[in-house]
Amino acid sequence: MPRTRRLETGVEWQELTTTAADWKAADPALLGTMLAELHLIRAFEETVLELAGESLVHGPAHSSIGQEGGAVGSIVGLRSTDAVNGSHRGHHQFLAKALTHVSGGVIDPAEPVTPAIQAVLQRTLAEILGLAQGYCSGRGGSMHLQWFEAGALGTNAIVGGGAPMATGNAWAQKHSGTTDLTINYFGDGAAQIGSVLESMNLAAAWKLPVMFFIENNLYAVSTRSDEITADTRFSVRGQGFGIRAWRVDGMDPLAVHLAMTRAEEHMRAGEGPAIIEAEVYRFFHQNGPYPGSAFGYRDKAEEAAWRARDPLDRMAREMTKLGLVDDAAIATLRERAKSAMADAVAELVEADPESEGKRRIIPSLWPDTGYVDVGVRGDASELAGLDDSDPARHTGGWRDLKFVDAVSGVMDRRMATDPRIVVLGEDVHRLNGGTNGATKGLAKKYGSNDDPHGRVLGTPISENAFTGLGGGLALDGRFRPVVEFMYPDFMWVAADQVFNQIGKARHMFGANTPVPFVLRTKVAMGSGYGSQHLMDPAGLFATSPGWRIVAPSTAADYVGLMNAALALEDPVLVIEHVDLYGTADRVPEGELDYVLPPGRAAVRREGSEVTVISYLSMVRHALEAVEQTGVDAEVIDLRWLDRASIDWETIGESIRKTNSVLIVEQGAQGTSYGGWLADEIQRRFFDWLDQPVERVTGAEASPSISKVLERAAIARTEEVVAGLERIRLGWGER
Repeated sequence: MPRTRRLETGVEWQELTTTAADWKAADPALLGTMLAELHLIRAFEETVLELAGESLVHGPAHSSIGQEGGAVGSIVGLRSTDAVNGSHRGHHQFLAKALTHVSGGVIDPAEPVTPAIQAVLQRTLAEILGLAQGYCSGRGGSMHLQWFEAGALGTNAIVGGGAPMATGNAWAQKHSGTTDLTINYFGDGAAQIGSVLESMNLAAAWKLPVMFFIENNLYAVSTRSDEITADTRFSVRGQGFGIRAWRVDGMDPLAVHLAMTRAEEHMRAGEGPAIIEAEVYRFFHQNGPYPGSAFGYRDKAEEAAWRARDPLDRMAREMTKLGLVDDAAIATLRERAKSAMADAVAELVEADPESEGKRRIIPSLWPDTGYVDVGVRGDASELAGLDDSDPARHTGGWRDLKFVDAVSGVMDRRMATDPRIVVLGEDVHRLNGGTNGATKGLAKKYGSNDDPHGRVLGTPISENAFTGLGGGLALDGRFRPVVEFMYPDFMWVAADQVFNQIGKARHMFGANTPVPFVLRTKVAMGSGYGSQHLMDPAGLFATSPGWRIVAPSTAADYVGLMNAALALEDPVLVIEHVDLYGTADRVPEGELDYVLPPGRAAVRREGSEVTVISYLSMVRHALEAVEQTGVDAEVIDLRWLDRASIDWETIGESIRKTNSVLIVEQGAQGTSYGGWLADEIQRRFFDWLDQPVERVTGAEASPSISKVLERAAIARTEEVVAGLERIRLGWGER
């Protein structure tokens, strides 16, 4: 028989409940503040449901009625510099943080509505209604509430999507020398999601002061928690990651507060993350003013039992026992909270003159429709005043080096001059510069994982977590993350963070939040790594809002483009190509400080018969094909690929001269960059085109492992030659 022994995780996991002594020992001002916040939030949520019932809320109304105790109990003691983010059901979390911020953490339940509190209620309601005076100018609505000044990082409509961002914010707090902390709120449904579990692991590994606060309301929409997990005690997740955890009754705000106080001590002392699981109950359905029983997935007896445990009633009973309030005081508080909401509504809604007995949004309060695209990206004004010497026009001396040494060299230069830059990715701190040498020497010079001040951080294999962590750093503003994807196909693992979070954040939260984030990756076609490693990501990023894209074909351009990327306040994708890494190249002599700003392509060869447009290593293949065919082509190296940054002036000038276009890229047809570019060229320059835009791409299939099939799937010089011949046929007799 084998010998066995019981293993223990050694991680504390406690259930905390209050006693009469706890209530007696509690600061009356604390209890009064919690009571006031509970009533203000309840009145707010009731108002939202009322307006939703009148079809004045465009989109969902995820009520938090019944769950207020968890948010108030955990937030009431926080500093303004502490941060929170949450899920689609986040009104109560946002309001608790905003109310605590403007009140300094003390609200008199006898006089709960100050002008600052009234402003919070009105602006939050305006945001939910989609109005210009809202915190995000009406763009965020119910599910995307952000107010950085109050420490509200932004609620999130993607279940589990906020966990990596919160982890990044906690990294920024820790490495800025503060004892501040971040709380990420999510529900029982998100407790199984990879981004949450990956973030727990990363936070524990790096001892980050982030709280994973689980609002266990028993249902993910209509699916009971015991249907989707074997252990419904969700705080058990902490055991697997070495995270200390507490389980509390979320209908008891004081119990939540006491658990949070213990967790705060742990996190502020530098001991790493914590988990609180609060058992709560949403009194209404996932969305709207009806109970779950109306949809058949809950019964009325269950709902009645939970309503009897209402956190507002619990606070009132306990404070009444202590002689701190009486029924009349509670009734007065309730009326003042409702009156405050009525006043907020009166500022936003009026009688509808076209429908008797109905109300409408005051028309003048809607955002101007001209604001629709403002803030998708910034205006790049941050590059003004920087040295924008174009290496294509450089007349001084040159220094010879390999392309990949320019990659590591410019990053070295920027990290030396800007202590905010942090590099994250798999193996970037090992192997003498990662898998290709792109971060060579940086870990030794700027510190790595074993250095508390290290800035070159090797991450777990968890793209969703470390990409979102970088997103949280960027939104925080104190650091400038450079995240590396070893291969661009890995973006699919982190697609939520890349596209839903980082790419949309600046616009979604009202264009008020810069997102200085650089994502580096490499195209590796021809290296034999097969279908899941060899894509060109340009086409996907070009059709996704918010991203700028650079794709250098020379070492000198790489320097200028990376410098621009690191100076911009927008997320920038920097695409590299393995074919270029080992090539002999050169950069201008002197420090690597110049930038290549958006809107500046390079004409690599002048010509009069066709405009050839390309990027990365395909620029060289295009030039080779032109020489082989004898076609007098003008070859344009795009450098900047995204819609806002592309150099339409250079492209247009060339097309008006040549009257024909060939777009050249290497990758698959389905994810092609040239598709959207061809459409845009046809719309902009149709009158100057003598034939349809031609394109050179790879095959439909992703490249395979087989050497011959891989070659058949990608474009190189031979395919460009064929494309030029098609253009030549289009000329007819001359």
